[in-house]
Amino acid sequence: MPRIVDLRSDTVTRPGPEMRRAMAEADVGDDVFGDDPTVIALQERMATLFGKVAALFVPSGTMANQVALAAHTQRGDEVICDRNCHIFNFEVAAPAVLSGIQLNPLDGEQGVITAEQIAPHIRPKNVHLPNTRLIAIENTHNRGAGKIFPLDEMQRIRELASEHGLSVHLDGARLANAVAASDISFEQYASCADTVSMCFSKGLGAPVGSIVAGTSELIKRAHKARKLFGGGMRQAGILAAAAMYALDNHLSRLTEDHRTASRIGKLIDTTDGLERVFSVETNMVIFRVDESFMSAGEFLSVLEENGILTAAIRPGVIRMVTHLDVNADDVDHVGEVLATVKAS
Repeated sequence: MPRIVDLRSDTVTRPGPEMRRAMAEADVGDDVFGDDPTVIALQERMATLFGKVAALFVPSGTMANQVALAAHTQRGDEVICDRNCHIFNFEVAAPAVLSGIQLNPLDGEQGVITAEQIAPHIRPKNVHLPNTRLIAIENTHNRGAGKIFPLDEMQRIRELASEHGLSVHLDGARLANAVAASDISFEQYASCADTVSMCFSKGLGAPVGSIVAGTSELIKRAHKARKLFGGGMRQAGILAAAAMYALDNHLSRLTEDHRTASRIGKLIDTTDGLERVFSVETNMVIFRVDESFMSAGEFLSVLEENGILTAAIRPGVIRMVTHLDVNADDVDHVGEVLATVKAS
């Protein structure tokens, strides 16, 4: 069987035997009735980790974001965000469809919007205008090549929001990567937001599941939104057990993914016709293919023919994402293939 190196996303990870065993042996109940002990334990653990009062286990990162937005807003409200953020680009217009809210996207720098930039876009109270209700930020930033949102800027945004009576939501789908790379704690990052979400099914390697944490009242509202959006799960402890296993065993190894991504970034830098778009901070490498060299489509085909799977995130721009199923030998293989492309 040919070697396959899957760099499309960190969501392609597969649970290993130990995680599967934890899932099979999980103590379960009915989470819609609120009596699944493993889900309860996970929610309490994550609330404590984030320094919040309560947390809610949900099926996906998109649902985590959407129940949080629903908890914060009323129909007709506006949410300020970065133009390249996940909520604006990859959640099927869910804020408008599900909650009747409008997004006001700003042009951030590699996904980072600043308090100074946000301030002029906070709407004055006027019958003709939507009510600015929430600021949404993303850490790490997907389209920003895993960019870590600077803590000091998050703190300034928190202060600005407080001054204007606004709330902040932190889309922390890959917040574990930010913590691993920065030595800033989950609680420090989460203190900058009223609600914070995180995925277990990305770098942490669980098959399903995300968390959203906040105040008791916000999580109560998010819980109702989860039910409304079809996210109620029954014996969800099977999935929560995978998340618990990931927290126990995979948090500490995220820096390995970052080192692997850094190695791939250096390979890109030494390959003619390829140009890295952003520096490598965590587990993502984003680069551009020079059309005079070959088209991005042709380049992707060459990689696939050699067992390397990846994807374009916009015309001519490709993203590679490292994760626990990518090892040093896989990177060596990527280097060998790139050397062949370079020589052709």
